Amino acid sequence: MNEAGKIKQATYHLYTFTISKLISTFGSSVYAFGISLYVLALTGSAASFAINLICSILPRTLFAPFAGYVADNYPKKAVVLLSQSASVLSVGGLLLYSMSNGLSLAAIYTATALISVSSMFTSVAFSSSIANLIDPDRIQKAMGYNQSALAIATIGGPVIGGMLFGFVSMNVFLLIQVVAYALAAALEATMNFRLYTRRTETANAEDKQGVWQGMKEGAAYLRKNRVITVIVTTAIGLNFFFSALMIGLPFIAVQQLKVQATHFGFIEAMIALGMLLASIYFSVRKEVKFPLQFSKRAIIVMSLLLAAVSLPLIAGLSYWGNVIYLLVLMLAFGISNVFVNTPIGVMMQKDVDEEYRGRVFGILESMAMAMMPLGYLLFGLLYDLVPAQYVLWACSLCLLILTAYSMRPAIIREAYPELAEKPLDKVLS
Repeated sequence: MNEAGKIKQATYHLYTFTISKLISTFGSSVYAFGISLYVLALTGSAASFAINLICSILPRTLFAPFAGYVADNYPKKAVVLLSQSASVLSVGGLLLYSMSNGLSLAAIYTATALISVSSMFTSVAFSSSIANLIDPDRIQKAMGYNQSALAIATIGGPVIGGMLFGFVSMNVFLLIQVVAYALAAALEATMNFRLYTRRTETANAEDKQGVWQGMKEGAAYLRKNRVITVIVTTAIGLNFFFSALMIGLPFIAVQQLKVQATHFGFIEAMIALGMLLASIYFSVRKEVKFPLQFSKRAIIVMSLLLAAVSLPLIAGLSYWGNVIYLLVLMLAFGISNVFVNTPIGVMMQKDVDEEYRGRVFGILESMAMAMMPLGYLLFGLLYDLVPAQYVLWACSLCLLILTAYSMRPAIIREAYPELAEKPLDKVLS
């Protein structure tokens, strides 16, 4: 295929990828909202809800490195379509079971675990395929569109789910998910996952290794590439310390500041709105020249925003002062979140060797997911024992220290040798 034909195909991929991501993510968001409310209504137990959450997180943590191996050693298109089909079968099976026997907790937990595994295979395979689907000059645009789809689903899913929950049965929620996965799979079937690949089918066959050897080699590649190791380490730290915000925001706003549930819903929605605005910005601007340096600045901003969440606890603002302050703060947090993720995502698409890309993304997903329940548990306990502002200040300080060390000037210059010619005080420290 000539270059003009490739660009035309890549343009098709750009929009098809975004639409399929939007459909599947939106369906998942509606389903997750409905199933969460159903479990709470059925049992009235927070523990039952927590078990369903564990069934979603734990399988992703355990199987993500294996998914990375599969993505690197087998045709990515086949992996995506098979995993999407598995998602359709998992939700469809739960739907058939519900129609014949009614929903039970055991059936919900089983389906949640199966959907988590299949969706994770899709996610890792897709994440490692973006550079094969899109021409290098538009990878940032693709990442921006991807973030936009996630933000729209985050905003719209609970809204649609809340509207439907009081009027339709759980079978309708399940049917929406089945249709969403099926439509996404149909769109993905039309895509050429080898458009910009540098590997031949013969090379894939020759490079194929045993599972454990392949996973060990992926970890070894990660250790040898210091810049990519820094990105993964920082991402893990971000997930851990910002779980303090995920736990702390509702605790501070609802329990301590007595913010009404409706107003708190708007506060949380501002994160997704900020992500959407920042994603649109990245989809139209030129590619960031020094993404690691750019993301370092954004992480520093995020760290300061984390500490700033504590201000209403010590400033004595009025009720509306607290609400407006948190609305603006969460909007800024959503924007800075995309300012961290998008440039780094583009950098990893371009800098990680194609034959290792799946395993690197798999390891990243596994470690990041593992930090979430650990962070939720630790900070959930700390908020009961220590004033919330101290927890937030400590997390902010730790994140600043982690960022200052892991993204120190020597690492920045190693990633961008052209910066080595600049005076030290001109390089972000």
